[in-house]
Amino acid sequence: MDREQSFTDEVCKWFMSRGFDCIVVETLFPEIEISRENRVLLKITLVSLHEWRTGRSLGNLSEAFEKVRNRREEGRAAIILWQDYWLGREEIVKSRLLAMLGTSQKIPARLTQVRRIDKITSQAFLEKYHLNGSVGSKYQYGLFLPKRYFRILNADFQHDREGEEMLVAVATFSHPRIFQRPGKAFRSYELIRFASIAATNVVGGLDKLLKAFSGEKKPDDIMTYADLEWSDGRSYARLGFEPVSETPPMSFLLDLKSNRRFTSPKERPLKEDADIQHVEDITTVFNAGSMKYVKTVST
Repeated sequence: MDREQSFTDEVCKWFMSRGFDCIVVETLFPEIEISRENRVLLKITLVSLHEWRTGRSLGNLSEAFEKVRNRREEGRAAIILWQDYWLGREEIVKSRLLAMLGTSQKIPARLTQVRRIDKITSQAFLEKYHLNGSVGSKYQYGLFLPKRYFRILNADFQHDREGEEMLVAVATFSHPRIFQRPGKAFRSYELIRFASIAATNVVGGLDKLLKAFSGEKKPDDIMTYADLEWSDGRSYARLGFEPVSETPPMSFLLDLKSNRRFTSPKERPLKEDADIQHVEDITTVFNAGSMKYVKTVST
């Protein structure tokens, strides 16, 4: 398809429309350098669905993953961007890219209020603002910006100006896993999802949500996973998390009509249009794996 073949051009044009320079480097997978004022800010390895389906191998992809890892070890920002995310979750992808480049709306978490929210609210928020949507959780917390602080928002920031508050970030947590250790039961929880509203960076938001959860549930530790396509998890390390293990790349079935990923055919919803069920509308894709992080909260 034309849009598949112009993936690199499309991404570069968008960055240039935002005032950045974009240089294309031809490698196994196209790589672009995003810069401003002759300073490289971010390197992105682009995985076009057209290129993936017409000759690129898992070995090629592994080489691309390794190059991204090496750049991060050198202290340079680098990510991998699959075209299905660009096509299917475009607003979220653009929001995350702008946050990485430091140009999104900043909202200080100290101005927000934290409280528990219901599953319906958290699910709707995460489906709209998290790259991988919502999954099941036990506990849900939200950060709300009161109306009196709407004045900090840029004039062109789109939001409901009549509301009394705005939900700007959400974190969800699991049931506790309880382990018996000498003298006490040890309770471990998982931070399952964290996301902020589009085009924002809620500065200190995750830290505030973690503290609220820890104050209420008194966990012994909290674990979570960093998506290695987007990050090596250093933001978690700054919050006191420590890396403990790495999960290898996982395969997914990609529905090329909806640009949604599934771990098994059973997860793929049936469509009324029989043509959607054709095998040519499905391909296998891979992520870059993840890094498990654990934060010890109490001893």
